[in-house]
Amino acid sequence: MSDLRIVFRTRGTTIHAVNGVSFELNPGELLGVVGESGSGKSVTMMSLMKLLPTPPAEIVSGRVRLG
Repeated sequence: MSDLRIVFRTRGTTIHAVNGVSFELNPGELLGVVGESGSGKSVTMMSLMKLLPTPPAEIVSGRVRLG
């Protein structure tokens, strides 16, 4: 994944939930995501699984490549 950016747009307000997350996994590797509450861990992973409610969520940029 490269340069993931996600915003939530509600009532004229834009909340920047994820700003420029990038990572790469090679075959056989695992990734653990840790951080403070509200840092975007769940939103990042939900975007990979296409589980974000759109609207209000919007993937502004980012790229996922498999294989």
